[in-house]
Amino acid sequence: MSDISQTPENGSSKHAGSLLTPNPRTIKRNSAEKRFQIYGIAAIAVGLLMLVVLVTTILGKGVGAYSQTFITLDVELLEKKLDKKGTRNIDDIKKVTTFGYSPLIKNAFKTKVAELGIETDLKLKKQAALLSKSAAGQLRNYVIANPDMIGETVTFRFLTNSRVDGYMKGRVSRDSIANDKSISPEQLDLVDELVATGTIKKTFNIDFILGADASDQRPEAAGMGVSMLGSLSMMFVVLGLALPIGVAASIYLEEFAPQNWLTDIIEVNISNLAAVPSIVFGILGLAVFINYMHLPTSAPLVGGLVLTLMTLPTIIISTRASLKSVPPSIRDAALGVGASKMQAVFHHVLPLAAPGILTGTIIGSAQALGETAPLLLIGMVGFIASNAPDSVASGLLDPNSAMPAQIYEWAKRADPAFYERAWGGIIILLVFLVTMNTVAVILRRRFERRW
Repeated sequence: MSDISQTPENGSSKHAGSLLTPNPRTIKRNSAEKRFQIYGIAAIAVGLLMLVVLVTTILGKGVGAYSQTFITLDVELLEKKLDKKGTRNIDDIKKVTTFGYSPLIKNAFKTKVAELGIETDLKLKKQAALLSKSAAGQLRNYVIANPDMIGETVTFRFLTNSRVDGYMKGRVSRDSIANDKSISPEQLDLVDELVATGTIKKTFNIDFILGADASDQRPEAAGMGVSMLGSLSMMFVVLGLALPIGVAASIYLEEFAPQNWLTDIIEVNISNLAAVPSIVFGILGLAVFINYMHLPTSAPLVGGLVLTLMTLPTIIISTRASLKSVPPSIRDAALGVGASKMQAVFHHVLPLAAPGILTGTIIGSAQALGETAPLLLIGMVGFIASNAPDSVASGLLDPNSAMPAQIYEWAKRADPAFYERAWGGIIILLVFLVTMNTVAVILRRRFERRW
């Protein structure tokens, strides 16, 4: 008798169906799985590479904004120029404009060049042109704040102009200034000699972080400080309005509202509002808050109200999702021991949903912090705020800008120094966004409960 298992008619081995030997379909599935894993790893690698390129580009182009070139001069505050009557009357001193301080700065520059023994054919006006146009204003502010120093010689550290600063940072070269009327090779020769003597130095620029915007003629004096306060004021308005309104609306819709056609319409509209372009909210804010309610243009209060409208749908959706994630048994247990519906929601459900609510709120606020389009329509761009607000009311009602709007404004200006500051502003904005998202993660883990 022939052994059928040894000589199968179809030519297949008796071990063809063995569990230890994978069949072609299994091999194919395993190969597909490995390919998918490779695709996933490749996608992550590409994403990380793009992130590294993005961060490297931002840091490479923006770090320069945090250093600035300064020149040290000893300025003699002549009494005959600043206080002709000699009474030290502050009203008389304030009557001297910046034009009256310019000769003092020129004389100080001339004296410094002579003391250092530097020989140059440049006229005094061309020499003093190496300084920023903010120098006279800086000197005037100091004299007004310290009138007793009139008649003395005081050492000042003035900003150089944007071309000198660009030369120190490698942004401006002798080849690139061939058609530049703002600076000449002879002036750069003078700069090189002043650098060699330590008169001109590049140091950390705290005024970029704490200062205000500047005009097109003074890019080296522009800073982000006042616009940071504008963004902070708007965020206080957003959190003060969007959080309580959004959470209250979510609790009502999820826990108390009857399921009928009206609530269905509300839910659909909330979902649609979350997808509406942000510029539409800017148009709404312009029409309602400025044209109809006559609130001040360019005020952080109006910007905060517009961003509140934009953030509300996000907070409502995330809060409802957090409330839904709480098991129904929590509600049933609370009701079973005699708690009212209100007590069950606020004493048991809401604390368990708090991590998700906080996360959604902070992420929504971070998104609002980076919005520019709505702010353009309400005028929070193109405004140069010279001073920081001196009170809460001033911070909310006085015209101001915001960080993303300030970055947009700098990016569209012609001087390359503003372009550098735009990248520097992006670094500050990213620090704010990363901080807010980090806080969201910490709060989520701090209040998270497992059951």
